[in-house]
Amino acid sequence: MLARITFTADPKDVAGADMVIEAVPEILDLKVPLIKELDELVSPGHVIGTNTSSIPIAELAGTVQHPGRVAGVHFFSPVPVMKLVEIVVALDTDPETADIAFAFAEKLGKHPIRTKDRSGFIVNFLLTGYIMAAIRMYEEGFASREDIDDGMRLGAGHPMGPLTTADMVGLDIVYSVGNSMYEEFKREEYAPPPLLKRMIAAGRLGRKSGRGFYEYDKRGTGLRPPAARAR
Repeated sequence: MLARITFTADPKDVAGADMVIEAVPEILDLKVPLIKELDELVSPGHVIGTNTSSIPIAELAGTVQHPGRVAGVHFFSPVPVMKLVEIVVALDTDPETADIAFAFAEKLGKHPIRTKDRSGFIVNFLLTGYIMAAIRMYEEGFASREDIDDGMRLGAGHPMGPLTTADMVGLDIVYSVGNSMYEEFKREEYAPPPLLKRMIAAGRLGRKSGRGFYEYDKRGTGLRPPAARAR
């Protein structure tokens, strides 16, 4: 399988691909130039997907010459485990583009679902407010991080609690998604709490940095002994 994968740092090497999916960080100023470059490199009849988790597809597709071939192809983390892929259909996305993206996800063994284009799509529209509420609850000292997570795991049947989920996703990504959704809807439940901003400034990004709401080993797979809770 690895022998069939070619690594490159030159975008020109994807020019002949039938489908290209960008997955750079959730920053509009990074995604727009890359989408524009891909639009110039990839043949007009081929598909450009974006793995954005919250940026409206129209904001990206509207910057290129061929917006009909741009669709959201949003994988969920950790990708090897999570089966869901959101296929996001923007106003100008061609039906054939959406069908190709849907079929591609199925060939990967994923479970694709279709959604219209708005910040957060289906899953993050529901999930982001829930995670932000948990962070506010912890920030206010209402309950410990463990009790908040255990409450949702054991009381609501979630596979992991909201703070553990935030650590896994990456607190910088959670912050970016919250900001994007707040800009779209102007609803307070999506606004990132001040604690989240302070944690990012301190380099506490979750599993990938070894520390977020919890502390992790060097591989980011196991919890270290609990530290004192935030006040």
